[in-house]
Amino acid sequence: MTASSTAAARKGARKGRALSPIAMFFRGFLKHPVMVGSIIPSSGKLIRKMLGPVDWANCKVFVEYGPGVGTFCQAVLDRMGPDATYIAIDTNEDFVAYLRKTIRDPRFSAICGSAADVESIVADHGHDGADYLLSGLPFSTLPPGVGDAIAAATARVMRPGGAFLVYQFSPKVKDFLDPQFSDIDHDMEWWNIPPAQLYWARND
Repeated sequence: MTASSTAAARKGARKGRALSPIAMFFRGFLKHPVMVGSIIPSSGKLIRKMLGPVDWANCKVFVEYGPGVGTFCQAVLDRMGPDATYIAIDTNEDFVAYLRKTIRDPRFSAICGSAADVESIVADHGHDGADYLLSGLPFSTLPPGVGDAIAAATARVMRPGGAFLVYQFSPKVKDFLDPQFSDIDHDMEWWNIPPAQLYWARND
């Protein structure tokens, strides 16, 4: 094999190799910076704290907005019951394709669409509502009206006793939550890069 053919083979191998989760996440950030909340995935500490209040025994439908490369996915699947449903909604086709390829769990479904359409997406999966909804979408940088529509749709689809779990890097997200939710808890995760604002929104 000549030097030129060897170089071509190496280039082809690199081209066909699947991207790592961090590389895929970074590429998604570069392509859609307004829709991706951070340049790197969330930390393990943030994931554990964010999911801490979930009543997994009574969680039958879990929805995530903006799952990216699936930073939360395995943690949620590890905690969910065998008959539960996990719906991940993302507008980024590359992320959705990546999740469908890497997560082979019958409870999991990755959908390319808008979180504002969560009611119809949940209904298409045969459910009348969701118990818990998780979001890392950057509400403060979404196009005008989109954040309000997502918060309102979330409040409508959320079942009694459920919660909207939100992690952000800007406290402005509370402006979207306040009109829709009567009970909002807040905390910080300082060990995340950057430090994250955590919210758990409920309706009495």
